[in-house]
Amino acid sequence: MASDLKELLGQKPSSPALAEHISALASSASKSEAITPEVKSYPDAVYFNYYPLGLSILFKPVNGYKPKTGLKREDLQDDNLVLDGIDIYNVPKPKAGANASRATKSPYTTYPISPIVFSLVPLPADKDGKTRAESISITPETTGKEFVLSMGEPDRKGGGAGPSSGSIGIWCEWAKDGVMVEFGGEESRGPQAWERGKDALWKVISIFPPKKD
Repeated sequence: MASDLKELLGQKPSSPALAEHISALASSASKSEAITPEVKSYPDAVYFNYYPLGLSILFKPVNGYKPKTGLKREDLQDDNLVLDGIDIYNVPKPKAGANASRATKSPYTTYPISPIVFSLVPLPADKDGKTRAESISITPETTGKEFVLSMGEPDRKGGGAGPSSGSIGIWCEWAKDGVMVEFGGEESRGPQAWERGKDALWKVISIFPPKKD
């Protein structure tokens, strides 16, 4: 299986490397039937959703291909689809005393492989002479503070407080690495979200082609 999920970007739906990775996940989760995704097709995007594996994959149509809405897996033109995004899910157990009514039920289970390891883009040393780690190792218990310690301050962030986003979890994006992380739990929402967010666990990690300056 891919040791770094970024290696799967650019693959076709029928890629042996992708099939091997999905099979390894299903084996790890002891869910052999999970290798078959739910397919959702649109003219500008095709999603393969593996709910029991905590994984969703986005394919981008290329070469002028515009898939019809609602196609089955066998009707897709694999040669005209390129893997352009990966979402990994984490479903932490609610903390004791947490507001259960605020918790949204996810159809996904937690991604079965831990730790998840991503390579990080080399960056110049900071003002204290500290250099960036070559990779980050992520478990289901990794918090916002730990992401920032390993990856540095994000290029973009949002969610948390605000009149229209009080119930939206905070998120951080490291564009040069092609990684965005959305955080979950009570710590990630509401007026004090950014103060408490350091203790929030990740809910979704999105991987995409790194953005150049």
